[in-house]
Amino acid sequence: MNTLNDRAELIELISRYADIADLKEFDTLPRKVFTDELTMDFESVTGMPEMTIPLDTYIEALRASFAPFKATHHAITGHVVDIDGDTAKIHAHVRAEHWLPGGGSPWLVVGFYDDEAVRTPDGWRLNRVKLTAIHQENQPQLQTQ
Repeated sequence: MNTLNDRAELIELISRYADIADLKEFDTLPRKVFTDELTMDFESVTGMPEMTIPLDTYIEALRASFAPFKATHHAITGHVVDIDGDTAKIHAHVRAEHWLPGGGSPWLVVGFYDDEAVRTPDGWRLNRVKLTAIHQENQPQLQTQ
């Protein structure tokens, strides 16, 4: 184990996480980012309580959540990484913008991620993601299915 290499891999893991939505790459990237079962906590944005779900279920939820947007941009910075053997905690700042077709002001979310990762035979994977939004503007009223 090399702490500097682990830290670099974990920060890259968070960047890949952002790319899932921003590139709308829902086929291969999620399996390079998450464990087969994961805990998601987006209550501060969605109002839904924390839940643990299979990865395939989460991938379909991601597809549906980001389908209405013509573009998104998630800037995740200021990583603080704490590694303890084969587990890690990552705290990072996020500014995420989401544009709907037809123009208008983007939906802005500013806050923090507090994520947890585990070392697997295939490398580090996120097994818990928590977003704490401290500011939002222009949140759209989207249809949910």
